[in-house]
Amino acid sequence: MTTPKSFNFTKQAIHTLPAPERGMVSCRDTKEIGLSLYKTATGVVTFFVRKRIKGRDVRTVIGRFPEMAVEQARKRACIIKGEISAGVDPNEKKRRLRQESTFGELFEEYMERYSRPHKRSWRYDEREVNRFLSDWFRRRLSEISRHDVELLHERIGRENGRYQANRILERIRAMYNKARCWGWEGVNPALGIAKFKEASRDRFAQPDELPRLFKAVDEEQNTTARDFLWLSILTGARKSNLLAMQWSEIDWDGRSWRIPDTKNGEAHTVPLTDRAMEILTARQANSSSQWVLPSASSKTGHLADPKKAWRRVLQRAGISDLRIHDIRRTLGSYQAITGASLPVIGKSLGHKSQRATEVYARLNLDPVRASMEAATAAMFERSGKDDRE
Repeated sequence: MTTPKSFNFTKQAIHTLPAPERGMVSCRDTKEIGLSLYKTATGVVTFFVRKRIKGRDVRTVIGRFPEMAVEQARKRACIIKGEISAGVDPNEKKRRLRQESTFGELFEEYMERYSRPHKRSWRYDEREVNRFLSDWFRRRLSEISRHDVELLHERIGRENGRYQANRILERIRAMYNKARCWGWEGVNPALGIAKFKEASRDRFAQPDELPRLFKAVDEEQNTTARDFLWLSILTGARKSNLLAMQWSEIDWDGRSWRIPDTKNGEAHTVPLTDRAMEILTARQANSSSQWVLPSASSKTGHLADPKKAWRRVLQRAGISDLRIHDIRRTLGSYQAITGASLPVIGKSLGHKSQRATEVYARLNLDPVRASMEAATAAMFERSGKDDRE
C-alpha cells in the first residue's frame, strides 16, 4: 500500500497509516501547514515541524502520537512557527533549556553564594523554601511561570496565612533576581505580583495579664529559657539577638549591652536595668561559655528556640495569642503608656525608621482618652457651660 505524502491528520487516519518495512516514512498535514509526522517500521509515530531557518532545513520534534493528540500537535506547531517567524530557533531554545539550571540548583547556589554569607535570617530561607517550594526543585527556571507563582501565592495565603505567602513571594523574587545577576537571561516570574495586604500586629501583654505572666515566667523550671524570657521583657531586644548574646558584648561599668549586628544592619546599644543586671551577674558567676544563654544540645552552642518553655508559660498564665515577639512590643507599649516619646521608644528598641515605632502610638488609648477629657473639660470651662448638662 502506497503511503500518502500528505493527508488530513486524524486519529483514525494516523492509526491506519501503513508502516514501512524498514526505516521510516514522513507525511504532511493538509490542515496545519508545516506540521508533519514520521512513522517507523515499528509503528512509532512522531509529530514534528519542518521549516527553513536561516537557509537551513530544520526539524523540530513536538511529541509522539497518541500521547499527544492531533489538535495538541497542531496548536504546538502554530506556536513553533510563530517563534520561527520571530527569529527564534526552537531547537536552540531546547538546547538552552536542557543546559539551564533547575530551581533546586538555583536554591543551592543562592544559599551558598548569598543567603548564608550575607543574611542573618538564612535559616528561614533554608527552612521555608524546602517546606513550600520543594515541588519546583526539578523544574527548569524558565519553566516556572508567573501564573505558577500567582497560584502558589494564593494557595499559601489560604492555607498558611497572608504573611507566610508574602514571605515566600519575596524569596522567589529574590532568588530569580540573583539568577539574573549571575547570568541567567530569563524573566523573573515573581515580578509584578502584588503582595497581600498585611495588618500590623499590635498585641502586647495587657495590664491584667502581666501579674500572671511574670509569675509563670518565674515558675519556669528551665532556667536558661526563664532568663531568656526575663531578658526579653526587660530589654525589648529581638529574639535572634538575645539568643546569640555573648559576654563580650556586655559593658559592666556602663550597664549596657552592645548588639554588633541587628536586623537593620547597624549596631545597637541597649541600656540594662537593675533587674537585667542582676540576672546577668547571676548567670556569669556560673558560666564557662562565651554565650550568655548556652545550650549543650544546640548546633550553635547557644539556646536555639525556647518555644516549648514559652508554651508552658502561657499555659500556666492562662494567656492565649501572645507570641515571644509580642514581649518586645510589650516594653515599647508600656513606654508609650508612661509617656515616652516615639523617638525614645524607637531608640530603645533599635528602630531605624519612625514608621516602625508608630504602632506604639495607637496601642493604648488611655493617654489619648485622658488628653481628650482634659481638652473637652477646658473647652467647657472656657465657655462657662457644664459639660454634664
